[in-house]
Parts: sequence; structure tokens; C-alpha cells
Amino acid sequence: MSISKKKIIFPILVLVVGTIVLGVTVHNIQTNKQNERRISARLNATTYAQRMESEINNGISITDTLKESLISNDGTLNKFDQIAADLMNDTIQSIQLAPGGVVTDIYPEANNEAGKIDLLHDKDRREFCQYAIDHQLAVIQGPFQLNQGGRGIAVRNPVYLEKDGKEEFWGFTIVIIRVPDIFLDSVQALNGFGYDYRLLKTTSPWKNTYEEVYHSGGDLVKPVAYTFDLGGESWKLEVMPKKGWTKSRSSTTVLWGGALIVLLLTVLTAVALGLDESRKRLKKMAVTDALTGIYNRCGFDEQVEKYLKSHPQESCVGIEFDIDDFKSINDMYGHASGDHALRRVAAGMRESFPKEAVLGRSGGDEFCIFLPHVTNSGVKEKIEEFATMSRTFVHKGKEYPFTISLGYAEYPRQAADLDSLMHHADVALYDVKARNKRGCQAYRPGFQEKRTQLGFALKDVSENLPGAFLIYKADPADDTLLFANREMIQLAGCRDLEEFFAYTGRRFCNLIKPEEQTQVEESIWAQLHAQPEQENDYICFSLVKKDGTCRKVFDHGRIVENRYYGKVFYVLIMDQELMVRHYL
Repeated sequence: MSISKKKIIFPILVLVVGTIVLGVTVHNIQTNKQNERRISARLNATTYAQRMESEINNGISITDTLKESLISNDGTLNKFDQIAADLMNDTIQSIQLAPGGVVTDIYPEANNEAGKIDLLHDKDRREFCQYAIDHQLAVIQGPFQLNQGGRGIAVRNPVYLEKDGKEEFWGFTIVIIRVPDIFLDSVQALNGFGYDYRLLKTTSPWKNTYEEVYHSGGDLVKPVAYTFDLGGESWKLEVMPKKGWTKSRSSTTVLWGGALIVLLLTVLTAVALGLDESRKRLKKMAVTDALTGIYNRCGFDEQVEKYLKSHPQESCVGIEFDIDDFKSINDMYGHASGDHALRRVAAGMRESFPKEAVLGRSGGDEFCIFLPHVTNSGVKEKIEEFATMSRTFVHKGKEYPFTISLGYAEYPRQAADLDSLMHHADVALYDVKARNKRGCQAYRPGFQEKRTQLGFALKDVSENLPGAFLIYKADPADDTLLFANREMIQLAGCRDLEEFFAYTGRRFCNLIKPEEQTQVEESIWAQLHAQPEQENDYICFSLVKKDGTCRKVFDHGRIVENRYYGKVFYVLIMDQELMVRHYL
């Protein structure tokens, strides 16, 4: 077995065997603990289910006491309120008598008057009551919402009197029991012992489906259960530890300790293999642009230098290009749109040039390409096609076009090394910039060798412009606001651009006093249509501020063609009062 194979197989064997041994050990510990927990939970379920049964029976016994009193007094019960008051406790909502199935007496009667109903003809209660009569059995119905708040169950005990040697149905003795109050001591004990629980009962004596009476709130997974019969129905108490069946400190300790040992052995065995892989990964990260996935400038230079060293006389072409008005894209549409444009450019580079081409991002919106085995003339058509291809970025689901400017130079005919090659390509690029951008240009001797700063950033100009300035779409049917500088935002009484857009609904017309809107818009378009070459309009109107006040302003607008939005208005807004004060 070779050393390289051992370095792979031995760590895997250590990991597999160690994991198996650890898994078996932890499984045995958890199984034993789970069995112990289930036995303990079953004992507690039995104990507290029997206690709940006894506690509910205490409530049922109240109906038995009233029943015996009625039988012994031949169906009459004097001083009902006094007897009921003696039988009341904190878990009882009310005690009732229902001769002939109609509730006539309730204690306490206050707030319980709604309980005086005909049970045998009530759609929600008649089945239970008829079952109790037919089987001479006290039945329990519920749980249900109490009008006074909380939940309760109703115990209805049928009473029969003997007349002429026959038993005749007299009515019901009834007790309304609050839940979980009746078995509160039991559930508090279960909670104190660290158990989640759920008490259920069958929905009726003649059905086997269960409904929930009360629960602790936790999810129960494979709980133990104790079942008992009460009021002609089957009851069930389910319990399980809050911490689960398998959670055990000893098994957790063994698991973590064993896992640490197995991992340490595996890591120590495999460390030699990992070092080389990590080195390669870090090397790739160091030379790759994270946003676009192509080389960064460091990686680009490294690859090209390596090629030139091994092919010093081979003809090749270096390309430098950038995105036109990239700063404006970031300023107007945000950096997310700018990043999308950069990724689109990188994708176009991969699609347009062969695999042996070296693709890189110098930084910002500047990119570089190195094409081996070619000359300027041989690759001119491909470069021109790439430079002029259609490109768009996405902003809020809509695509907007953008362009690039590109320069290129040839090695070794025009440059002796990589630095001079890319410098000449950069000089050619800025010759394109000087000619109003977009397109490509091959380097020629005599180009201006020093790069100069071209233009200003939109943000710098707009924020420091001595006046309010805004841009909106030049369409009679769509006057969407696209931009406003800081002074315009302040003139409208807003804090920032977001508040300005929200206030205006992004409509230019909403800045105009409503009664002037039609006149102002008609005047603007009339001025522009007066002469074919007319680009400017001049108008005075009342600007409505966010606080509802108005200021008279002068509007000087110019309609221009924008590559992203088509025709738009560039508008200067001047406060009439300030103009009069300083100029007249």
C-alpha cells in the first residue's frame, strides 16, 4: 500500500471505527436511561391519574349527595341554596337542579342565569342527557368555555323516584366543575417533578375518539399513559419528561468526550493532507475577485507574467476597459445595481473570449484581459464586438442599458513588458473617454500618456449645486420623479429622498398646487411644442410643501435624452421670494 493511500485510508478507518464504537456506547447508555425514565414516568402517570380520578369523583359526589336528598324527600329539596352553599368549594362553578330535565335552580345564581335551559331539547346537551337517562348513569360533558371565563366540565346525574313499585325519572342533579382547578394539585406536582402532561377523555360515552381536557403546553413524544373510566367515559393521562426520554448527562458526556477523541485522532491522522488543500484554497482566494469570480489584479498579473516569461517573443494583446458612468449607476440606482452590472460584465467576458484568455478585475469598475497568441489586427473584430455588445443591469425588476469604454495594445510590438503593455492599453482607453466614451480603440504612438480626471460624480455636483434640482420623466402620461438633490428635498420640507418620494408619490405634479396643475403642465408642453428644436421651458407655480404651505417658485426645465429612461426633464427650481430679494 502506497504512502498516499495510507494517508487517505487510515484517517477514514479511525473515523469509522471510532464513530461505530462511540455510537454503540452512547446508544446503550441512552437505552438504559430511557427505560429507567419510562418506568418512573409510568409510575407517576398511574399515581397522579388515580389522584385526578379521585379529585373529579369528589365533584361527582356532590351530585350523589343531592340525589340522595331528593330520593329521601320524595323529589323535594327545601333550602336548596343553603345545602348547595355547604357543598361548594373553590373548584365548583355552580350546583344545579333540573327536574324533568329543565334547570330551575342554580347556586350561586348570580352570573349563572344562562344555565337555566331545557337540557332534553338543547341541541348540544340532549344526547348526553338522554344517554344518562337510558343507562341510569352520571355522565360528564366537556370541557367547554364558561361564560364567566375559563373552562369547565358538567356532571349530570339522573335521579329516579319509586312510585307504585316503578322507578320514574325525576330529573338531574348537576355540578359544573372548573378545570384544571379540580385537579390543580396533581398537575402542579407533575410540573414540579419535571413532566409535560396531557389529560384526555372520550368525546362521549358512545364514542372512542378522544378530546383534550388540559395540557401543560409541551409537545409529547411517545408518552406513557394511564387510562381510567369515569362518568361513563374513558380518561387518559399521558406524561413524558420535559427534557425528553433520551437526554442524559452521562450519555452527553460520553458522546462529547468520545467525539472529541475520535475527531482528534482523525485530525492528527489527516493533517498532512489538509495542509496542502488549505494552501491551495487560500492561494485561490488571494488571487480571485470575490464579486465576479474572475482574477483580481494580483492574480491577473501573476498569470500574465508567468506566460510572458515562458513565451517572451509570442504576440499577445492586453486590454483595459471600464464601465461608462459607473459612479452615476451607483448614485442613482444603488450599489446593488452597480454590483449586478459588474457581474454582467464578467459573465460577458467569459462568453466572448476563449478559455486561454486571462480575465481580471483591476478594482472598482475597471477590468483587464490578456489574449495570448494574437495580434491587434487579428483580434480587432472580436474586441469591437465585445465593446459594443448590448449590456443591461437590473433595478427593481426593470433592466437598464449601460456601455463600456475599452483600449488595447500589442506585445511585444508596442510594449516590452506587462506594465508597459497594460499602460498603453489604459492610454488607449482614455482616448476613448476623451471622445465621449463608449467603444474601443487600439493604442497608437502619440496618444496623451498621462491620464486626466474626467467629469464629476453626480452626487458631488447635485449636492453642491446652488439651487433646488430634480429629474423626472418627460411624458405627459408619466411624470415619475427620478432624483432630487438635497436643496430640493429641504425646499419641499422633507428630511431625505425616501421621505420626499413618499410625500410626492414620486409624481412631479404632486408638488404643484392642485388648482394650478393643469395650467402648469399645459404651459410646459406648449412651450416645448412651439418650435421643433425647443428644449427649454419656463414656468412659475405654487410649490406645495409637506406641511401643506405653499411657496411661489420659478421652474426652468430642459428636456434631454437619457440612455436609461428615455426623455427626461432636468429642472432647476428657484424660490421666487429669494430671487426678488437678491436680483430685483
